[in-house]
Amino acid sequence: MNDSDAPKFDNDERQEDIRMRLRPSDSNVTEDQEPFMGVKVRRKASRRHEYKGDYMDIPSRPYLMKILQKQGDKQVFFADKVLKFTSTGKLKRRILMVTDFAVYLVDPDTGTLKRRIALAAVDKICLSELSDNFFAIIVPTEYDLLMASTRKTEIVTVLVDATKNASEYELEVDFSNRFEYSASADLVKEVQFEEAEGSVRTRIVKK
Repeated sequence: MNDSDAPKFDNDERQEDIRMRLRPSDSNVTEDQEPFMGVKVRRKASRRHEYKGDYMDIPSRPYLMKILQKQGDKQVFFADKVLKFTSTGKLKRRILMVTDFAVYLVDPDTGTLKRRIALAAVDKICLSELSDNFFAIIVPTEYDLLMASTRKTEIVTVLVDATKNASEYELEVDFSNRFEYSASADLVKEVQFEEAEGSVRTRIVKK
């Protein structure tokens, strides 16, 4: 991911992520909404993409293979670098992997596993209704993940399919231009999105 892919924020606001559900809202409904049946105003670059899945070439990276083998995961549906927002609003580069059992976050510099979330623990995914790269993975039993990626649509699709394959549970995808997420065990923030001069302005505020 190039630095140019990084999300844009108000200068005086800190950074963080999202919340979503597979249901339409009352605004900006278009016909170009697959695969979520929601109200997303899709980025042109994300339309009709052929999904590759493994953008990290995991078999060529022994440290990633070692992590997966230790946990016993058999299939990798997605792997790529993303931007992850910390509880203090800082951006960290992470390798995001989605397997048949879990979501992984790995530090690309040290090769260290930073977090593993079982698919069964994911309650929903949150997104805005606008053209941005943000998404939030909501984990009620722990704390949530706010991230950004130019491959957001593919990530959400993979998470929905992987969860359904693992448990027959239909993962909720919630679209809203304002949503709350738990940045840590005791810190709740709200992410706000609005269109501004042809782009999307993102604000992250403490609740």
